[in-house]
Amino acid sequence: MKDVSSANGEMMRRGRIEVVCGSMFSGKTEELIRRMKRAKFAKQNVEIFKPAIDVRYSEEDVVSHEGNAISSTPIDSSASILLMSAGVDVVGIDEAQFFDEHIVEVCNQLANQGTRVIIAGLDLDFKGQPFGPMPALLAIADEVTKVHAICVRCGSLAYVSHRLVSNDKQVLLGETQEYEPLCRECYKQATAGKE
Repeated sequence: MKDVSSANGEMMRRGRIEVVCGSMFSGKTEELIRRMKRAKFAKQNVEIFKPAIDVRYSEEDVVSHEGNAISSTPIDSSASILLMSAGVDVVGIDEAQFFDEHIVEVCNQLANQGTRVIIAGLDLDFKGQPFGPMPALLAIADEVTKVHAICVRCGSLAYVSHRLVSNDKQVLLGETQEYEPLCRECYKQATAGKE
């Protein structure tokens, strides 16, 4: 993390917000884990948070679809992040779309205090609509990285996570049995007549 000297000669950290977004199976969590491990290697104090509802691979660890994992703290509310990140250099947040809208203020406050905040989340839900607080997080980010899965039907870059099971709830935890990454054209074909 870059430090700058303040007028009184003390070192000040520069806070920032980095968002990694895309569809399911695009490598968002993989990229979050990579950045967090790199910060740990640089001997920075890191803390990773995930929504307590996400227990697909582990109740405590953040785990990518590829099986890479890093220790994390499951939480029910974004306010908990502020309480648990005092003195932390880098805060990681996985599955940010599942958090409440207050997460935007939390991330801004952390960055304004000099903390590097790395967020991973789905930018669109299964209907192709902006998901939870993600649009606001993208708007306040210093850096946005959009990653892409490959469309399982045609091989183009995927744009959305198409739900394969019949369920209209916006939040439905799942994997390859419940979702598939599709490009815009294949998604239009898959959902034709369903709306």
